[in-house]
Amino acid sequence: MPPVIDNPMDLTPTSFGNGGSGDGALRGAGRNAFGQAAANVSAGAMSMRWSALHDAAAAVAALAGVKPEPVGPGMRNFPVMVRDLGGWRRDLAERGVDDLAAIMEPGLAALLAVNARGGDARSAALALWTEFTAARDGLLALVSEGEAQQPLRSA
Repeated sequence: MPPVIDNPMDLTPTSFGNGGSGDGALRGAGRNAFGQAAANVSAGAMSMRWSALHDAAAAVAALAGVKPEPVGPGMRNFPVMVRDLGGWRRDLAERGVDDLAAIMEPGLAALLAVNARGGDARSAALALWTEFTAARDGLLALVSEGEAQQPLRSA
């Protein structure tokens, strides 16, 4: 009789190996190597983080008493454009999104705690909103059409 599993979400595969084929492809799967699949997962994860950041930013804007800018195509398509860029700009954008999330998560938590206690969080929320928009605009500049294709080199 098979063992009873209380929560199937607790199951963890024991190995993600390539089945001994040596080329990174899953034997018999008829699919590309894991590397390409990982890039697609990464783009999806970036898209979810980017969206969550904007949801958090909307909450910060509300606490600051400002109206957030509408999300245009440039902002909405940022994760896809970053994925297509590849290279150093993709790496920089991914780190930048992670850094922005590291700022927004505790910042929003603190603002919500102050607000829940009846405190005035507007000035702190405005400061966080300003930091968010500056960082977001910097990330968006990575994918703008006017950007150079290579990193700047010192003379």
